[in-house]
Parts: sequence; structure tokens; C-alpha cells
Amino acid sequence: MPKVTIDDSLSISLPETLLTELSLGRGAQLDAEIDDKGRIILSKVTPTMARSLPNLSESIRSRNLSTGMQFIKGVGPKMAEAFERLGIRTVEEALYLIPLRYEDRRELRPVARLRPGRTEVFEAVVVSATTSSTRGGRSQYEVIVGDETGTVSLKWFNFNTLWMKKAWHPGRRGIFTGEVNQFGHRREIHHPEVEWIAADDDIEAVMARDPATYGRIVPVYHLSEGLHQKAMRHIMKQVVDSFAGDVESHINEEILTRHHLIPLSEALREAHFPSPEADILQINSGSTAAHHSLVFDEFFYLELGLALKRRGFTLEEGIAFEVNHKYTKPLLKLLPFTLTHAQRRVLSELKEDMMAPFPMHRLIQGDVGSGKTLVALMAALVAVENGYQVAIMAPTEILAEQHFLNIHGWCDALGVKTVLLTSSQKGKERAVLLEQVGDGTAQIVIGTHAVIQEKVEFHRLGLGIIDEQHRFGVLQRGILKRKGENPDILVMTATPIPRTLAMTVFGDLSLSVIDELPPGRTPVETKVYAESRRKQVYGLIRDEVNSGRQAYIICPLVEESEKSELKAAAQVAEELQTGVFPEFRVGLLHGRLRPEEKEAVMASFKANEIHILVATTVIEVGIDVPNATVMVVEHAERFGLSQLHQLRGRVGRGSHQSHCLLIASERLSDDGVKRLRVMEGTTDGFRIAEADLEIRGPGDFLGTRQAGLPEFRVASILRDGRILEEARREAFTLIERDPELKLPEHSRLKGEMVKRWGGRLELAGVA
Repeated sequence: MPKVTIDDSLSISLPETLLTELSLGRGAQLDAEIDDKGRIILSKVTPTMARSLPNLSESIRSRNLSTGMQFIKGVGPKMAEAFERLGIRTVEEALYLIPLRYEDRRELRPVARLRPGRTEVFEAVVVSATTSSTRGGRSQYEVIVGDETGTVSLKWFNFNTLWMKKAWHPGRRGIFTGEVNQFGHRREIHHPEVEWIAADDDIEAVMARDPATYGRIVPVYHLSEGLHQKAMRHIMKQVVDSFAGDVESHINEEILTRHHLIPLSEALREAHFPSPEADILQINSGSTAAHHSLVFDEFFYLELGLALKRRGFTLEEGIAFEVNHKYTKPLLKLLPFTLTHAQRRVLSELKEDMMAPFPMHRLIQGDVGSGKTLVALMAALVAVENGYQVAIMAPTEILAEQHFLNIHGWCDALGVKTVLLTSSQKGKERAVLLEQVGDGTAQIVIGTHAVIQEKVEFHRLGLGIIDEQHRFGVLQRGILKRKGENPDILVMTATPIPRTLAMTVFGDLSLSVIDELPPGRTPVETKVYAESRRKQVYGLIRDEVNSGRQAYIICPLVEESEKSELKAAAQVAEELQTGVFPEFRVGLLHGRLRPEEKEAVMASFKANEIHILVATTVIEVGIDVPNATVMVVEHAERFGLSQLHQLRGRVGRGSHQSHCLLIASERLSDDGVKRLRVMEGTTDGFRIAEADLEIRGPGDFLGTRQAGLPEFRVASILRDGRILEEARREAFTLIERDPELKLPEHSRLKGEMVKRWGGRLELAGVA
């Protein structure tokens, strides 16, 4: 039988006899398919077919990378399930499971030279093993091991006594690995790894038998139940050795050269099992050439998709609105103040976009109290002037209601019909609202995600406004867009978004920033108080109210819960009214009140009929009472930084000095302490957002884990901001040169981009 060979470059060599038998000359093209048994089926290709055939080596690489983890030696069905819990089904997904950190196991150190704060590897003999108790009465198992230079204590706090006695007997020799802790003059290692050495075994031979674990910089991976580090390393070593060579980069050669990027196959090998001469500090900080190359590759494809998406918007036919001032000028006359320079500048940018013949896709970013809602309303009125409807979508019913309460008064005065649409509305009320939306009677529709439900049909949607966009995914933005014929889309956020995050979540949007607060604002003094100093807080409230001012007190819950230590708003309001401030009028505002009840409470507070307003975070956004000068936040440590900043923005709206008093638990976590220190130290929304992002990470920062945030396999937007900017610049430049990726040299690039991000970015149309 003729022998067919595949060389290292994945070229196939056929013997002369077979070429003659198939009537093939040298350089002839063959169609190759791989059947379900992994066999390569070859057939002769006609010149016409040749032009459309996929590259054989590419097919083989692709097939290899889609190999299921269950087919890797040592991975049975149970372990495959454990990998699946990590989101890994194929070897390609495994290759991108980059280690969490790395341990330096290149040399065995004498016990006397073990360094505190480091993970060390050393050979030692068990000297003694006993069960004892900690000062707190907790049971622990302690083993003393040593060599000729000294001894060190090994400790376990979760253990099986019988198993430990059997394994850890004096005289037994092993290789130990663990992090060294220093307590006074004593060194300890908790829950170390051990490799036992037989009495007649040579230490070098033991280490040589396990090259994934000893004598090198060792990767430490994310695990799930059923996986252990040692087994994980062996499996990953197999995967990397067998399949890393199948990963190719499709990024243009000049881009790779310009940014000193190494081939992806080499980067993956180095990222999993670094070379012996590598710098452990560099590797652990993710600043090696391997990490740089993998991160750039990942960011580049996302930014390529965002560049295409933005380009697509400008190519689509949209609505060219006319600005005729039918409603906008009368609104300006109704306002008791004038627009700031920043509001006017952003409004000009919006009008310019709306007058263009293609759809607007713009993000308005502005700090608390900068007046985004008013600018958005002006844009809405431009659409209404042109006979179009407007949809305003907020992430929660509370926020939707607040927009409705803020807007409908002005709109009623202008004769513009505004309705509120939420999922809690049922029956006849809902049917009437849907009819008004469908026949165009409702000109401005404000609501939650209920606005984009299937049954909601707009008569003529011209503008979609999304508030706090980071709580919505990209797909929800797309659904709102499809409610009309290419309507303009305006996105607003009161959360200052750090630049790197904006480039990944909002990379396809044009950006407007309202970077100026209305005149007359005074900086808010912020101070953290322990629970034990509550009397001082009440004293400050009393002084302010006696001077004619008002105060907010924010509580996280509405009613008493047995499982929670948090004080319920209703209970706090009652205690304050009867026990602390009987001379003042205390009001209560929470999410369970009906919209008209909330409006009545706020009207009383604005009129200074209520002196102290106890509220849940319902007042986080959109309420403006210049006379309120005190904001007290109960259990401040339970709130995110951005939310605390939003709450603080409710005061400091008048000419009097305002105060934000954060009452915190005596037992604060490290993160809690960090957050409250940032609040005391700055009122700069962007500095606060960056600190929040550092403390909580991107997913939590955006309010919900999905949040429209891309899931990166390797990259970190906190660590890799500089690389993100490089990748974005290159991606956008490439799309400027080849707007639809039609050049032959970009076909594989385009295919890879659609494979990775097409669904997430709604890019199916470019495939």
C-alpha cells in the first residue's frame, strides 16, 4: 500500500506510484476532506474548483483545535465535565486558559534559605507529626520537616487525622512546595504539596520524571471541582505540546512587526510553560512578549469588529431630522436656569448627528448632576418636531419612573404626550398604553426593557435613548434599533467610565462628555463615621435643619429582614420621627410606593414640608432639591463607589456648604476601607470610577456580570490598557483602508473576527 506522509509544515507528500496511478503531475491540486474517522480523503481538483478550495493545512489545523478534551490522554468523562465547568470543551479553549500565576521551581533551596512571602521548593525529611490546637481552639495538624541546615513547620487546618498519621511519619523523605509565612522567628507553610521519595530513589531522577512540576517555572491554573493542580499541569503540557503549533495569527505581517509580536503558537507555549531563563516577576505581572502578543491579538479582533460596526452605521441610511425649534425653544423658556456651556456643546453635537442622513450612535457621558437628562430631552423634542416617536429605556422601574416624573411636567406644558411603560403594568391599562404607542399618540415612551418586548410596536420610532447603557448588553441596543427603521440611538451614563472600559463596551459609539456642572454648585465635604459616632451625625443634621436646610438618610432595605443586619428604611424613619427628631417632619420614600405617591413625597420635600427624607436608593439618580445639604448613607460599606458618588451628587446643588456622611460598620473589609477612603479623598467622578474598577473588576463595576462586556480569554482591561489603545489604533486604521475587509489578504482576518465576535457585536451581516 502506498505510503502518504505529512511533514512539519503540514505539506503532504505522495509517492510517484500513486501520482502515476491518479494521473497527477507535480504541483497538482487536490481537494482534501477529513471524514468522521479522521481519515484524509483526496480527490482531483479542476482549475475552477481550485480557486474556492480551503487551504488543506488550515483545515487540518482547525480540525485539530476542535478536538474535544475527552480525547486527551488522562482525561476521562468525569474530568471532561470538570473542564466543562471551566468553560473548556476543546483543546483550543484549553490553550487559552492562561495560568493565574507562576511559581519558581527551578531550584531546590536548603531549608535555612527558604524566603518568606515566596513559594519555595525544597527537599526535607519528616522529623515529627502531631495534632494540636490554635489559641482560638481550632484543631490543626503540625509536621516539622528539616534538612542539615534547619527545620520548618508545615500546618493543615482541614485534615483527616487517620490519613495524616499514615502519610506523615518520621523519617519519610519528600520534595515539598508551598508559600513560606513568617510569624516572629518561626517560619510556617500551610497545606503544602508533597512528592514522596522512596528510600533508594535519586532526587534528580524524581524531578526528571515530572518535568511539568519541577526544575522550571511552573504554571498555576484556575481549577474546578474534580481538578487538581498537578493533574491539570500534566494535561495542559500535553495539550500545549500537541496543539499550540496549530494556532495561527491572521493579523497583517507589518502590524506584527511594528508591535514586536511573536507568533501565537510560540506565545501560547511560553505563556503556559515559560522558558528556564524567564523573569518570574515579569511573567507574574503579565508583561512578557508572550502575554503582550496574546493580549494584542484578542483586543485587535474586538476593535476590528467595533470599527466595522461604527463604519456600518455611517453607511446605513438613516433619518435626516430638521431642527425647527417647535418645542425646543419653548422648553428653554420654561426652564428656571440657562444651559451650561458643556450642555450647549453636546446639544450641538447631537443636532449635527441627527441632521445627518445616517443613524446617530452617540454616548453622552457626564458626572452626577451635569444635566444629561435635559440634553436628552432636547434631542427627543427634535425627533418629535419631525413627527417621530422617541423611546427612553432605563434599566430599572425606579429609574424609568424618575425619568417620567422629571420629564412629563415639561412635556405636558409643551403639549407633548409622554407615557410610562413597565412590565408591572397589566390588563386594560397595558392594552391602552400599547395602543397609544402603536398609533403614535404616545410621542415619548419611557420604560424599562418592556419597551423592547415583542408586543410593543411603534408607529414611527425615530430616536432611541438608553440610560445607564452599561446595564444593557449590545444585543438589547440592537433590538431597540429594530423597533424603527434605522432610528438614531443615544446612550447616556452618569457613571464615569474609564477610557479602557469605554473602548471595549462603547467602542462603536461617538463620545460626548458633559464636563461642567451647573453654576452655583459647592464642593461636598465627605466624612466617614463609625456606627459608634452616630450622635455626631444626628447633631450635624439638627444644626442644618435648624438653619432651614434639609437632609437625606439612605437605607439599603425597605422593611425588616430577619436575615439582614441592615436597618430597614421604614423602621429608621419611625425611630427618627419619634425618638431622635420629634421637632422635625420625617418623610419616607421607597421603591414600593406607586409613582404618584413618590411624586407627592418628592413635592413635599421640594417644598420643605418634609425636613428629613429617609429613602432607599430610589433617589440615586435624577432628583434635584438645592435646599438639601446633608446626605447620610447607612451601611456605606455595602455600596459600590460609583453608587456612593451618585448618592453624594444629590446634595451640593445649591449655594450652601453640603455634607456627605458615610456611616460604616466597625468591621470593614479591606475593599470597604479602600472604597470609603477614596470617597473621602476626591469628588472627581473619573478618579472614583477608576478606583471602583480596580477594586471590583469590570463585571461588577458595570452593575451586572453580562453587562454587554466582552469576555476576554487572556486580556485584562485593568492591566492592558496601553495594548488596547495600540490594537484599537491599528484596527481602526485597517478599516479606514479596507472598510468592508474585501481585500483578498484580509479574508482570513475577517473570518476570524466574525468567528470570535460576530454574534456578540451583531456582525453577522459582514460574514
